[in-house]
Amino acid sequence: MFARRSAIALALVLGASGLAKAQTATQTVTFAVNAINVVSVSGSPTLTVSTASAGSGPTTVSDATSNWAVTTNQTGAKITASIASNMPAGLTLSVDLAAPTGATSNGSLALSTTSADLVDGITKIAQSGLSVTYSLAATAAAGVVSSSTCVVTYTISGGT
Repeated sequence: MFARRSAIALALVLGASGLAKAQTATQTVTFAVNAINVVSVSGSPTLTVSTASAGSGPTTVSDATSNWAVTTNQTGAKITASIASNMPAGLTLSVDLAAPTGATSNGSLALSTTSADLVDGITKIAQSGLSVTYSLAATAAAGVVSSSTCVVTYTISGGT
């Protein structure tokens, strides 16, 4: 009987000492998500005005081979575009961006050194493969314009 009690007592002591060794720790983790507003474009559009109907101005040409993408975690962001210097006299370069889900495209707008609001109401979205359509219109007064380039700068802004 004494041996049995001793074995039980020893088991309780060993079991209790195992419990006494358990330990926990806590740690405070700080986290945040910053405002994210990213826009990109892809493609290499080429626009050449080369025809007209007799008695009418040159035929406007379009190129819809480009795409754009946007990621924002804000509400109410917008996309604007501008060019560094105005187009030569008699030429108008316009762009139309397809709107991502839930946003509104303002249609085809002429580009200049003043930013044009192309898409409004972009809210908490990551979407790609959106179409970009460029158009080039010329008047007869533009004359012959040799091949040139211009850089279109897209900006995402606003949002809260």
